[in-house]
Amino acid sequence: MGVTKTENYTEAQVELSKMIKVLGHPARIAILQSIIKANSCICGDLATEIGLAQSTISQHLKELKSVRLIQGTIEGTSMCYCINQENWHKLKNELLVLFNSANIDESACC
Repeated sequence: MGVTKTENYTEAQVELSKMIKVLGHPARIAILQSIIKANSCICGDLATEIGLAQSTISQHLKELKSVRLIQGTIEGTSMCYCINQENWHKLKNELLVLFNSANIDESACC
C-alpha cells in the first residue's frame, strides 16, 4: 500500500482496499466478466476475447490472483482460471456492508 501506515487501519480495511485497487483497471474487469460468463475455468481464450497480448493478460491475471479473487489450476501445459468463490463472496459482502452503512440524506448534503 505504498507509504500509507497500514497499522492505522483494520486488517479488513486493508484487505478490502487491496481488492478494490486491483479492480481499478478495465482490463481486469473484462477478465472477471469473461470468467464469470464462462461459468467455468478459462484456459487460453482471454487474449483473443479481450484483445490484449497474452503477456498483458498474464500480468492482469497475476494481480487478480494476488488478492485471491481468482484461482488457477494447471491442466496439461495450460493454466486455467476461475473465480475464487469464497473471496468473491467476501468482497461482495464487505462492499454491501460499506454501501448499506451510508444513511444518506440528500437534503443535508452540500
